[in-house]
Parts: sequence; structure tokens; C-alpha cells
Amino acid sequence: MTHLVHAIGHLKINTTVTEAAVREATEILGLHVTHSDEKQVWLSSNGRAAELVLLRANENSTHTIGLEALTRDAVREAASRVEAAGCRILSSEPSLDCMAAGVTFATPDGLRFEIHTPVRDVIYNRRHATTGVGASRMDHINIISPDPVATRAQLEVIGGLRLSERMVNESLSWMYGGNRQHHILGLVKGKVGLHHYSFEFLEFNQYLRLGDTLDRFDKQMLWGPGRHRPGDNTYAYYTDPSGAMVECSGSMALIADDAAFTPNVITNLARPGNVRDMNVWGTPAPLEWREFHFPFASID
Repeated sequence: MTHLVHAIGHLKINTTVTEAAVREATEILGLHVTHSDEKQVWLSSNGRAAELVLLRANENSTHTIGLEALTRDAVREAASRVEAAGCRILSSEPSLDCMAAGVTFATPDGLRFEIHTPVRDVIYNRRHATTGVGASRMDHINIISPDPVATRAQLEVIGGLRLSERMVNESLSWMYGGNRQHHILGLVKGKVGLHHYSFEFLEFNQYLRLGDTLDRFDKQMLWGPGRHRPGDNTYAYYTDPSGAMVECSGSMALIADDAAFTPNVITNLARPGNVRDMNVWGTPAPLEWREFHFPFASID
């Protein structure tokens, strides 16, 4: 099946603390504000018009996961597959005016996705003066689903995403898109929600700056730095003012050849004996990370 979804496009979060969330996104991650009005604030780590969209709201919750397709035709094709996958279309118009086309749909379990054309990008406007660490791009998002096997099947039918790795009990799994990155979506088994969103770091010394910058905000890393076995990316995690978990991730392994690739199945589930199957440096995930949950907004 052809990859219709290429990469992560954007993330929308409802927040009751917009100003605090903007301050931390700019002064910790190093994002910059590209648009702000009475309803929402757009932030970006590079020349894209929007990667993280903060919606001024009366609750803290996940609104929409944006998945980027490369063409209008790919968006139309994805839209044509929604009903066959057992999902329903919420909108056939792009949600942001920095996108040419988009289709928003809901899964039966209450996850909301938008597949859209690339967000407007000025490729020679990637660097901005900041006191923050200077993330490079939003690279992946991990969601929580009560039935990850069903959610993966829906995303495979609609967007052409493919499985890259999973645990044998389906407690964790990962899917890749057209950009070949080991995963642009991770799936955690549990009550519908967001587990974390991730921005990519290009250099390991950025974790040193991250730790010191978090300390300036009287915050600390929830887990890390370390290196995940699935994806082979370095990581560190903390929580933002809305209550969502942020990962700062190094670059991932790439899946170059679909025909020759077989998704890995992690069969060693016994803790702590399986720690090296999950983390190259052998640092076990703390309970707070394993049980983390940030809710999804209800869908009418």
C-alpha cells in the first residue's frame, strides 16, 4: 500500500494556560510565535507556519493530530477511504489557512486526525533568535488507544501508514510514513489520549541546555537522557504547562526498503529484565512515564 501520509504535520492542543504554554514553548524549546489571535496561537521551530497550535479553551486536552500528505490528490484519496475504515469525516476543509487541503476524521474510539497538505514553509527562514534550546522540527506523536490494533488498521487503510515495531502484547507499537522515519506515530494501549509529542534535537549537547533551562523554570526531566531501542533515537521528557508530555528526540533510524523490512516484535515483557530491549543505555521507564495520560477532547 502506498504511503499517503508522509510525516507529522501539526498538533492542536486545548489549553487553559495559553500564555504560560507559549512562554515555555519559546523559552525552553525555542519555538517562535507565527500567529496569534483571540482563539489560537501558532508556534513553529523552523520556517513552517505552524507545528504546535494552542487553542484557547476551558480545558486542557488534545484536539487534533495533524498528519501531512504531500499533495491534494493524496488528501482526496485518504478522504475516500475514511468510511471504509469504519471512521467518520468531521470536515472536508483544511483547519488552518496555511494548508491548501485537509480532511478531518474521527475514529470510533474518539481519536481525531487531520490529513492535510504540507503546512506553508519558508525553507530559508529556519533559524530564529531564542533563549530556548532550539528544536529542529516536530517529528512524532504518541497517542493512547484502547484498541491499538484497530487504530493501526484504520490508519493503514486511510493513510497508508505501516507498522515498524510492536510489543507482543500490543502495549506499545509504532508506525512509519513516507518519510521513512522509524515512527511518526506511536500507539500506547490505554484510555484514549495523548502520551507525548516530540520535537527533534540535532545535537546531544542540547540535552545539557534543556536540563539547565528546565531548572530555570523550577522543572526537571521526567525521564532521560537516554536512547530508545525502538527507533534508536535519544530522548528526554518533561511536561508542559497544559499537562501534556514533551519529548526531545534525536534523529531516528530509517526504513529504506519496504519489501525487505519485517517489523520487529518485542517478546521479552518481563520487567526489569527487558530494559535493554527497550532502552540501549539500560535506563528503565519510570512509572510516571508508563502511566502518563493527557486526555483527548470529546468529539460531538
